[in-house]
Amino acid sequence: MTVDVLTEIVIDRPVRVVAEYVADPTHAPKWYTNIESVRWRTRPPVVVGSQLDFVAHFLGRRLAYTYEITELIPYQRLVMRTAQGPFPMETSYEWSPVVGAATRMTLRNHGEPSGFAGVAAPIMAAAMRRANTKDLARLKSLLESP
Repeated sequence: MTVDVLTEIVIDRPVRVVAEYVADPTHAPKWYTNIESVRWRTRPPVVVGSQLDFVAHFLGRRLAYTYEITELIPYQRLVMRTAQGPFPMETSYEWSPVVGAATRMTLRNHGEPSGFAGVAAPIMAAAMRRANTKDLARLKSLLESP
């Protein structure tokens, strides 16, 4: 069963500010509650082909995986994929301007879990949606605070 979770938020900051912050993976542990650490496998900055090791905790489990950047359109879209473990996943961010100097940020997680993860896909999708909503609210708070 496919998991496809789409969440979005409007952040009262310009696209350039939001995109630059989010597209720097070293910031992920600051706004993603479940991400414990990020380590570069390739040299910064982020470009198509960059690889990063993430350590996260989700649904009571520790997860270690490597993301590869597969698409980057500066200030518009960033896509990264992992093919590891029982839940290969693609994470994408999109940024678009809204009225004033605000940014609509969209976060999408899409994947095809296998084994037990496949059976638990509906539970995983609901948990991901809740976590993503909280993470985007945390990002908004970080970026909008003086």
